Amino acid sequence: MNQPELHQASIRDVEFGARVKLVEPCNVYGCKIGDDCFVGPFTEIQKGVRIGARTRVQSHAFICELVTVGEDCFVGHGVMFINDTFSTGGPARGRRELWRETVIGNRVSIGSNATIMPVRIADDVVIGAGSVVTGDITVAGTYAGNPARRLVQRK
Repeated sequence: MNQPELHQASIRDVEFGARVKLVEPCNVYGCKIGDDCFVGPFTEIQKGVRIGARTRVQSHAFICELVTVGEDCFVGHGVMFINDTFSTGGPARGRRELWRETVIGNRVSIGSNATIMPVRIADDVVIGAGSVVTGDITVAGTYAGNPARRLVQRK
C-alpha cells in the first residue's frame, strides 16, 4: 500500500506585529500580521498576505495569496478569499500569472461564509453573511447577496 505525502499545519515564516493572538490549529505562513490582531482556529493565511493592525480573522477563514486586508477589519467565520477566477475555463493549476489580487480597505467587516472574489473594497464597508462579492466596491456602505449589492450607503 502507498503512503501519502504528509504536510502538517504550521505557523512559519510570519512577520508578527506586537500583541498578536493566534488560536491553533491554524496554517499561517509567509505572511505579515499587524499589531493587536487576532487569528482564530482552523484558519489558513497564505504567503504574501498582509493583514493590518487590529484586524480579527475568525475561525475557518481562508485567505489566499495576493490578498491585503486593511486595519480595524473583521473577517467572519468561514470567509473564503479567491485568487483564481478560472479565466481559462478551469483552474490556473499553479500558473500565478492568471491569479488576481484582492485589496480590502480599512474598517471593513465581512460576515460569516462570505466569498470574496479578486476585488477592491473601499474603506467603511460591511459585507453581509453569505454574500458573494464579484466586483469592486468603491462606495462605503452595507452590501449583501449573490452577487453582493449595496443595501445602505454610509454617510
